[in-house]
Amino acid sequence: MQITVEFSVQGVVQGVGFRPFVYRLATAMGINGWVNNSTAGATVVITGTPDLIARFGQRLQTELPAPGKIEQLSVKQLALEPFTDFQIRPSSTGEKTTTILPDLAPCPACLEELFNPNDRRYGYPFTNCTHCGPRYSIIHQLPYDRPHTTMAPFVMCPDCQREYNDPHNRRFHAQPNACPRCGPHLAYWDRSGAVLGERDEALKMAIAALNAGKILAIKGVGGFQLCCDATNFKAVATLRERKQRPAKPLAVMYPQSDLVAQDCELSNSELTVLQSNAAPIVLLRKKPSLRLATNIAPANGEIGVMLPSSPLH
Repeated sequence: MQITVEFSVQGVVQGVGFRPFVYRLATAMGINGWVNNSTAGATVVITGTPDLIARFGQRLQTELPAPGKIEQLSVKQLALEPFTDFQIRPSSTGEKTTTILPDLAPCPACLEELFNPNDRRYGYPFTNCTHCGPRYSIIHQLPYDRPHTTMAPFVMCPDCQREYNDPHNRRFHAQPNACPRCGPHLAYWDRSGAVLGERDEALKMAIAALNAGKILAIKGVGGFQLCCDATNFKAVATLRERKQRPAKPLAVMYPQSDLVAQDCELSNSELTVLQSNAAPIVLLRKKPSLRLATNIAPANGEIGVMLPSSPLH
């Protein structure tokens, strides 16, 4: 006996690859129907035997990859509808109650592409996929679809569109999907707003400014970061003077965790938090061998440490 049921899903189910996950799960189990985003979360409608639907519902909850999270799941039976395939349908509208995920630090797969000279996204500072990248900072309104984000003006090139449409690609329905050919690019401005360099040249100029002891304002998807060389006492002092922050500790971004361990006491639990996709600032005990400028966190036994939170970093 075949029945048609509707799963109403609430929780962290937008911006986490939920629809591609449901698509792959349903097609692997031979189930037809559809999934879409709604302003309350996501909706899944499928047709199958009661046993098959029960197994689908169980796997839906146990196999959803992090950082997705189902907080509430309701099921109701509908009139029988003999679907012939499984589809990702356009989003529906209604009361806006769903949760949008914060921005996520680059995943290992995106980092591998970022540093691979043979990859088309080599060195691209805005690379992302369904497992990482901007979420909350780029959305204008729910549901979380590209036309509702700051990526709307950037039309995907054929290669990016092909990834977006491919159920077996990790960029399947990745709303901020982009590459150097079709996505946003870097620009280096002076304090008057004049553009002095773009793309790779902008990055080189920014690095040169930091190495020269200057203060750099990096505009990211979530706001501005004021940066300087954390080993340069004079540069840190200049930043403190301009921020009118004479003594309050400053956080430091390290390139990788093994360099953190050279300067700070780092337990396994602290390392786990430090490397999580939230890319948080973690307070760590200083080692006597700390190589940073003494005015980073004066008269303090701890220092705030973070790892890169975006491909640009």
